[in-house]
Amino acid sequence: MRQLIGNTILPKVIKPVRYEGNEWNSVHKEWDSTPVKIAFAFPDVYEVGMSHLGLRILYHIVNSREDTLMERVFAPWVDFEEKLREIRIPLFSLESYKPLTEFDVMAFTLQYEMSFTNLLNILNLGGIPLLASDRDSRWPLVIAGGPTAFNPEPLAPFIDAFLIGEGEEAIHEIIDVIKKWKQSPGGYQKRELLTDLVRIPGVYVPEFYDVTYHADGTIKEVVPNVSFAPAHVVKRIVRNLDTVDFPTGPIVPFTEIVHDRIMLEVLRGCSRGCRFCQAGMIYRPVREKKPETILQQASTLVKNTGYDEISLTSLSTGDYTCVQGVLESLVDRYGPVGVGISLPSLRADSFSVELAKQVQRVRKTTLTFAPEAGTQRLRDVINKGVTEKNLMEAVEGAFRAGWTGVKLYFMIGLPTEDKADLDGIADLAYKVVDLGRDILGSRFGRLKVTVSASSFVPKAHTPFQWVPQDSIDTLKEKQHYLARRLKHRRIVFNWHDARLSSIEAVFARGGRRVAAALEKAWRLGCKFDSWTDHFKFDKWIQAFAETGIDPAFYANRPFGKDEVLPWDHIDTGINKEFLASEYEKAFRGETTSDCRYDKCTDCGVCQKLPAAVDLKGGAVNAPG
Repeated sequence: MRQLIGNTILPKVIKPVRYEGNEWNSVHKEWDSTPVKIAFAFPDVYEVGMSHLGLRILYHIVNSREDTLMERVFAPWVDFEEKLREIRIPLFSLESYKPLTEFDVMAFTLQYEMSFTNLLNILNLGGIPLLASDRDSRWPLVIAGGPTAFNPEPLAPFIDAFLIGEGEEAIHEIIDVIKKWKQSPGGYQKRELLTDLVRIPGVYVPEFYDVTYHADGTIKEVVPNVSFAPAHVVKRIVRNLDTVDFPTGPIVPFTEIVHDRIMLEVLRGCSRGCRFCQAGMIYRPVREKKPETILQQASTLVKNTGYDEISLTSLSTGDYTCVQGVLESLVDRYGPVGVGISLPSLRADSFSVELAKQVQRVRKTTLTFAPEAGTQRLRDVINKGVTEKNLMEAVEGAFRAGWTGVKLYFMIGLPTEDKADLDGIADLAYKVVDLGRDILGSRFGRLKVTVSASSFVPKAHTPFQWVPQDSIDTLKEKQHYLARRLKHRRIVFNWHDARLSSIEAVFARGGRRVAAALEKAWRLGCKFDSWTDHFKFDKWIQAFAETGIDPAFYANRPFGKDEVLPWDHIDTGINKEFLASEYEKAFRGETTSDCRYDKCTDCGVCQKLPAAVDLKGGAVNAPG
């Protein structure tokens, strides 16, 4: 197969290196002697998927087992797909070039709603039936996890089982069940396998749950249809990041990828409580690695990869308790050999001149700050916890440390937003330009302020899950207004396609019924929807019309506070009452303090998931 692909397809496509699969540190196991075979599927192109830390973690963990192999498959670009279909070769894994149908498990990661059509396309290219109901034990088991799995319902007809939460430990339990059934005399029925899987904490099997509806289309209830399935599926969490396995010999691609560097996780979770942020809710509680763990892992990663940059990753790296000391140690150790350190996720209120000086000792990396909103009123509504003073002090520190460019990230369409808030975005940008003029002097001509505005998409399990998204026309009006206000030679203004954000909202807030529109859109040719050149909005509208789905019912309708939401049977550990309270506080303009530095907010995580809290061991920073 490898020789056939190499001779007939690779010479005729762009970036053939995407499909070769012999990269440094890739794992190639003996196929016939390995009992359990898993294909890790990332529903986007190679360069995006290989930048995903979750892939690196699970690839390492699974392949560390002698009884299991994990190989990779990515969404093939359109030219490669055309060749596969033309010569009727099924999609295959990179390591062994085995067809996907030969694997025991297809494991998808769900990072973004607009990759759902790619998921269907991968199944189809692999010769695997789309619907779970059409697959018996002869087909690979199709499982999925990741942040978007916290609302699994839009994909429920296609996925056999979802893992809700973090997978480092749960993946072993899933493999053990699969191995047991594979080795059972006389084979097994798929339902028997699913029956054992649903008993694993954190595993959700849609087949075992029924959804009923009211006459108006809202959900009446989501309930198990078998006695052994839990009414609420509680997420899995890793208790201690110091003891859980972490990849120190990740694959090094032959081609440049989106995040072409060492990614070293320093903490997981966030307790800031931004009301729009799904990640900040679903990854609670905050857990930090010890400095010695980070330094040890960094040493091995540099040795095993040859990268010249270490990115200290988390939702907010500046909130890591030991960030200053760890940063200094890393720069002292690796700066002399040309390895730089970057902090990709900084808050304006956790940035300091000292941090800036440390980061730029080796090389200057891009600094991005996210005020999110243009006025303090709206920042209080969303509980951002950042002030204009914080931002200006951070930017001043950056300019004085030698930077001549910064990026400012905002959202438009946030709840209660008005014209004054849009003006506030422009005003902040101009204040940054003025500050640059004052500080940079003769270097002012090199100043570049990039302003990016995404459209607010309400997400499941957040205080804003009940809030409707602005209409497409309203979002476009706001974008055009800002474009007029931000015309300046030192300012670059970028914005997201409002139509794309509207489709994202449908699947972020949708239930099982929207799955029909998803399948129809794929059959109409939709794929790579997050790529501007391939987004087919007219096909999506056609798909909704032909399946009788009103996208506004999901994207633009305020959900009732007492309404059963599509994801209410998925338990993140956060009480719905807490989310409702935060929703109400938002509209009163009241803020909630960070529980790491103030009193407990009673969100429920530490009460519901007590095993996650290990204050004495120092692995978890959670309220006491």
